[in-house]
Amino acid sequence: MGKIVLHLDRMMVEKKISLNELSEKVGISNVNLSKMKNNKVTAIRFSTLAAICEALDCNAGDILEFQKEN
Repeated sequence: MGKIVLHLDRMMVEKKISLNELSEKVGISNVNLSKMKNNKVTAIRFSTLAAICEALDCNAGDILEFQKEN
């Protein structure tokens, strides 16, 4: 089975936004956002994903990637 990989770190660099700034805009803790940034989560709420996309002015597909298992 494949897996979903988050590229939040890449989008944050591209949009030049810090973890603290994004955390404030999205309304979630730095700790939880850091876990997302480092692919240490197994689930993400659609409302959280929507808030991240709005804050970064991007689409969900810019952050999420499906990787097939080799």
